[in-house]
Amino acid sequence: MVGRERELEEFDTVVARSRGGLASRGIMLSGLRGVGKTVLLNEMFARAEAADWFVVRLEARRDESGEASTRRRLARELVVTARSLKKPKASKRMLRALQSVAAFNAKIGATGIDLGVQLAPGRADSGDVEIDLGELVQDISEALQEGGRAFGLFIDEIQDLDSATLAALVAAQHEAGQRGWPFYMFGAGLPTLPRDLSHARSYAERLFTYRTIGRLGDTDARRALVEPATNGGAHFTADAVSTLVTAADGYPYFIQEYGQAIWNLAPTHTFTIDDAKAAVTYGLEVLDQGFFRARWERATRSERRFLRAMSLDDDAPSSTSDVARRMGVKVNSIGPYRAALIAKGLVYSPAHGELAYTVPGMASYVRRHQEDTEDPAD
Repeated sequence: MVGRERELEEFDTVVARSRGGLASRGIMLSGLRGVGKTVLLNEMFARAEAADWFVVRLEARRDESGEASTRRRLARELVVTARSLKKPKASKRMLRALQSVAAFNAKIGATGIDLGVQLAPGRADSGDVEIDLGELVQDISEALQEGGRAFGLFIDEIQDLDSATLAALVAAQHEAGQRGWPFYMFGAGLPTLPRDLSHARSYAERLFTYRTIGRLGDTDARRALVEPATNGGAHFTADAVSTLVTAADGYPYFIQEYGQAIWNLAPTHTFTIDDAKAAVTYGLEVLDQGFFRARWERATRSERRFLRAMSLDDDAPSSTSDVARRMGVKVNSIGPYRAALIAKGLVYSPAHGELAYTVPGMASYVRRHQEDTEDPAD
């Protein structure tokens, strides 16, 4: 959590205000892959759970089953968490909340877990996702409000939610804010997340606190390396830590990989520049074989040509016209490749007519492995 103190302070403020019945905004974290968004969102989830919130966690995915799969996963998580609400002497509002969860689950057909309550006819079972999720949020929030608790929904890869479900959840958050329900959404996604939410509902821009999660500054990057080593009885020489900080370029995932490598490779608990150089070499090989290659192999042959054309711009955005020119094709012919790469989470569009890698350092990977990434017929 080094360098993420401000975001956690903002989250702790939401929790504190919820105890006093005061309104707050949910938090949306956006950034490239490898910057620690998921870790930060998980820490927020853990803090909400420790504060006795009703918490539901969901990782959105784009798959062939689409929105039905997403809603089944959401229903399953709601049912599992709702089991903790069932008490021998539950209030009328709490019973209604449990009935709504059971009805939504039955309508979606998500799981056979029985909450042991009768279904609430006419609540969360219409089949219209906006109506049903709105009623669920209302019933759960009002029941929790009796005990000074809150409902937190944590969604990772939120940009991959189907548009109808995303719009319904944003609408529910809007209504919760207007009516004073203790319901808060927290999400993590790619840099386009603010735009995606705004497309779902135009008023989304004022519903959330938006935080861009990026590279760590030099001081925080050093802390991320030095403090764990110190706690483990080791220490860096000045030039050793500088070598790793430079190689990682502030990206938390790379810092973690190089930090683990030097710990494993160093012969003593004094980490020298020679150890650091070896760690960078080894760590980069690990990244190439896992972090980068796993993404490269998702792309088809034609999509890889697209990614190679982008690599000439390093990690800066590439214009679609430049990519088409480098591929030797017309601009209007690359639309399907662009759409497929976006759907696979390999690129995103920072602005109209531009594309960029979602993974930092991808351009360097492609150039380092130019021979490996060239197809025989290219």
